[in-house]
Amino acid sequence: MATSLHFIGRRAAIASTALLLAACSGLGTGSATTDVHVMTSGGFTAAYNDLRPGFEKSSGRAVKTAYGASMGNADDSIPSRLARGEPADVVILARPALDALVEQGKVVPGSQVDLVRSSIGFAVRKGAPKPDISTVDALKRTLIAAPSIAYSASASGTYYETELLKKLGIEAQVKPKSKRILSERVGTVVARGEAALGLQQVSELLPIEGIDYVGPLPAEVQRVTVFSAGVASASKQPDAARALIRYLNSPEAAPTIAKTGLEPLAAR
Repeated sequence: MATSLHFIGRRAAIASTALLLAACSGLGTGSATTDVHVMTSGGFTAAYNDLRPGFEKSSGRAVKTAYGASMGNADDSIPSRLARGEPADVVILARPALDALVEQGKVVPGSQVDLVRSSIGFAVRKGAPKPDISTVDALKRTLIAAPSIAYSASASGTYYETELLKKLGIEAQVKPKSKRILSERVGTVVARGEAALGLQQVSELLPIEGIDYVGPLPAEVQRVTVFSAGVASASKQPDAARALIRYLNSPEAAPTIAKTGLEPLAAR
């Protein structure tokens, strides 16, 4: 009788542990094969691509991904994708753009989680001389001297075209030779030789082949962007969405994120 009771108690303990693990993961037990749909902007893409396989392995779920800019009306931007009703459980983009989606009813209020801080930098074609951007004055001289400059259609590019050039007092000289890049990485354009200098989030420049990273904007004119995740209002897997966000924001994910040129906020 004692043996039987011990066996029953052991089975109950195992069952309780399994339920606890399921609750902690936020995944439940009945739909482990259901896909999770993610939309992510470029700033977090390299880190996300490195981390995604670990979540898929631990959760048993396939993660389907759509990539696009945080803002703007390009066909593949995240706001455009959501407006078309493309499937999304998690969206990852610049925090101001995420908050705008909350106001529009596209993202669940209160679901926003800040993941990383991201800085803006410059790159040149591989093998080209690296210009001096170490000070504000050096940056001004470099931008004036550059024959062509490419910048993104998202957060870093918006800052460049609406604020940075004005701050530097060189908008009239530099803006006419600057090209806004839609639906493509700035580094790819620079690698093809279609622009002498490229500006984008550091984490978006580092993975591109065919370019050399020059460095970040000087601290006095740097614009740090916080990239954040939220649960899409139309999510069919909100528990899994929250579990994925916890995974991306975990201390264990921080070293992988840091390698991509981002500052993980979970480490703070």
